[in-house]
Amino acid sequence: MYMQQIVQVTGLTKQFKNLTAVDGLSFSVNEGDVYGFLGQNGAGKSTSIRMMLTLIEPTSGEIEIFGMKLAKHRREILSQIGAVIEKPDIYKYLSAYDNLQLFAKLSGINPSRQQLMDQLEMVGLAHRANDKVKTFSQGMKQRLGIGIALVHNPRLIILDEPTNGLDPQGIADIRNLILHLSRESKKTVIVSSHLLSEIEQIATRVLIIDKGKKLVEGNANELFDPSQTIVELQTMDNVFALQQLKQSKWLNNLQAPRNNAIVLKLDRKEIPILHTDLAEMQVQLLSLQPRHSLEDYFLQITSNNQHVDHYTN
Repeated sequence: MYMQQIVQVTGLTKQFKNLTAVDGLSFSVNEGDVYGFLGQNGAGKSTSIRMMLTLIEPTSGEIEIFGMKLAKHRREILSQIGAVIEKPDIYKYLSAYDNLQLFAKLSGINPSRQQLMDQLEMVGLAHRANDKVKTFSQGMKQRLGIGIALVHNPRLIILDEPTNGLDPQGIADIRNLILHLSRESKKTVIVSSHLLSEIEQIATRVLIIDKGKKLVEGNANELFDPSQTIVELQTMDNVFALQQLKQSKWLNNLQAPRNNAIVLKLDRKEIPILHTDLAEMQVQLLSLQPRHSLEDYFLQITSNNQHVDHYTN
């Protein structure tokens, strides 16, 4: 099925004196995507997003949104985008309802009370509509910020690190809200994060960047393939364990050792079989740590800043 491209970024670059924050970045976002924009802090995610919102001017490159060039059709494009960058700007001495009404007027619209209450219901704040924002938790403020970003019914929603500083419940609330926006409201969402575990649970497509450069882009169901699970083993005697594995059916699953651990790549459902076989080989197991290959890859490239081809060859 053909998916319409909503965002097309080509060769995007931003230099600040001697620092290249974004370096020739190209990617596309399809209509209906929850597009996970993933990278460690300082990788260039926020700079890229700010250029997409015309808050920063690119050094070079081109951004097209809704089939229009951003440089030429700025006002028309931004009128169809809702965004929350870092912590949302909210008037803490006003109620949630009054904040929403105020920002609606600033957007040039005049929704009914019921429409505003429906908006608060969607972000889980209808029961606190008349309470002042200063009494809200950080997670509630974040959800209200998203509600404000949605007040003009945008086609595209951009959320920059929306779970930063939130407790586990607040993170779960934002995650569920993003899924609701995608599945029920049919919105296209770009969400940046440095937490792969969060992106894994919501994204349909994923982009990983490091030092401003694209490393990986693809469908989440392929990148998070359970058949590509990395398992790290620590044993009482790794030399003996490795010797036993090389003489077993697991020989072809062995990968290069790492961090003094034995590494295998296998389907997640094979882990219990591996565990049983190790016991039969009389291998004394200290730990068995599974993670899917994208998580393993992400941890490697963001901690060691290695080149992408080293891990994909």
